[in-house]
Amino acid sequence: MGILSWIVLGLVVGALAKLIMPGDDPGGIIVTIIIGIVGAFLGGYIGSIFGLGEVTGFNFGSILLAIVGALILLILYRLIRKKR
Repeated sequence: MGILSWIVLGLVVGALAKLIMPGDDPGGIIVTIIIGIVGAFLGGYIGSIFGLGEVTGFNFGSILLAIVGALILLILYRLIRKKR
């Protein structure tokens, strides 16, 4: 996947993760894209460890793995912020 594809995937996945798990998170389109892209990497890594596949493009399995990764990031962010 090219860089533009990763940015679009990040935007879609980040927005879906924030829609699934609404709350007081860092906002803005750039942060949403970053959450989605990092979530895609995290989801792909976790998927490859458990034999579920990797994030390879715009298909259902890849988007699902990326959303799981982004949700994990949002959960970790909230846990860290709550301890402060």
